[in-house]
Amino acid sequence: MFKSLFAFLSLSLAVITMPASANDIQEVKNKITTTFVKIGLVVEDVQPSKMENLYEVFTRQGLFYSNVDGSYLIQGKVYNIANGQVDSLTEQSLAKVRLDGMAKFEGSMIVFPAKEEQYQITVFTDITCGYCRKLHNQMDEYNDLGITVRYLAFPRNGLQGQGYQDIKSVWCNADPKTALTSALTGGSVEQKVCAKPIAEQYDFGRKIGVSGTPAIVFDDGMMIPGYKSPAQMKQILMTYSATKAG
Repeated sequence: MFKSLFAFLSLSLAVITMPASANDIQEVKNKITTTFVKIGLVVEDVQPSKMENLYEVFTRQGLFYSNVDGSYLIQGKVYNIANGQVDSLTEQSLAKVRLDGMAKFEGSMIVFPAKEEQYQITVFTDITCGYCRKLHNQMDEYNDLGITVRYLAFPRNGLQGQGYQDIKSVWCNADPKTALTSALTGGSVEQKVCAKPIAEQYDFGRKIGVSGTPAIVFDDGMMIPGYKSPAQMKQILMTYSATKAG
């Protein structure tokens, strides 16, 4: 990743200057959009990054970086390492997109609330995922520790096949909480059809960097991959909250 970034910078910084006006930035967006569509990337937004001469390109397939005319493409994370700290500029940008997206899907989430909520996490899940099943089987423990769990669907094999039909049927069930629990504990899935936005949740996950399940998003939009036990999750949330407060 770093070799790709440095190679790009050595080629681009010497010849590119940062556009100053809104018209110039729009021209950059048009160039990048036109170039990226040729390789199958659907661009939704382009913004200057905090790093000079580097652009954030938000696509339906995730966040990429580009130079001013779209002739270079970088997939990876950009870090600010000034003053001896390591801050992911990529995660900061994606966090904003995640928050906006989660707000749109609040009405279609399957929620397991804690009676005495201290923290809230949003989990991209798939009913064929072993660690998703392990997480769900410990739901009472998460809730007892004050952690509310909200679910979004992310069928790992995409929008086709039985896996997609099954997870969509769970969300379409008249009692989706019970249906999800049954599906994640080895029960059969009653086939249902409805207009729940499962494909849209999946596309949203791809856009914000979900590549596997479970993927866990905090209430400020930051995301961590993979299963965490209830005790681990509580410790992570406590430490993270204390760090933000400090």
